[in-house]
Amino acid sequence: MPKPHQVRTVINNRGGPRPSHAKASRAAKDATVAPATITVRVALATHQRGGRKVVLTPNGGTAWIPRSTRIDDTLVKALVRAHRWKRMMESGDYASLTELAAAEKVNQSYVCRILRLTLLAPKIVEAALDGQPCAAPQLQQLIKPFPLEWKQQVAMLAGAN
Repeated sequence: MPKPHQVRTVINNRGGPRPSHAKASRAAKDATVAPATITVRVALATHQRGGRKVVLTPNGGTAWIPRSTRIDDTLVKALVRAHRWKRMMESGDYASLTELAAAEKVNQSYVCRILRLTLLAPKIVEAALDGQPCAAPQLQQLIKPFPLEWKQQVAMLAGAN
């Protein structure tokens, strides 16, 4: 069994230490009112399972293990690329999708499919960036046409998973 670690939390209920020039009678009066600090100690033990550390709770309680995230790098890169291309088009760097596709050395139809990702619901984008495996769709699902309304997008992609 691993050696338990002590976690110590100190709470100062007076808003910090008193200055040294305070009167002695005032300090004695304050000392009878309340203690200056409260110390809370919690016994913790850590154990390594696989490559991550797990906190073992005392008395056989259940250990909390953080949810593993799998961020889809392809989807994140496509989202970033879509918003960058949108910003380039809106700023006037490129007058048409054809110019943008030629400058980026990609097919014009690919630019159109990727730019469509800027219309995704914020919940879907957040799920993709957070690496939520159940809520985040795959890039192949998002390249296909999808509804413009965010509620319909979420419902459609929830049904596809």
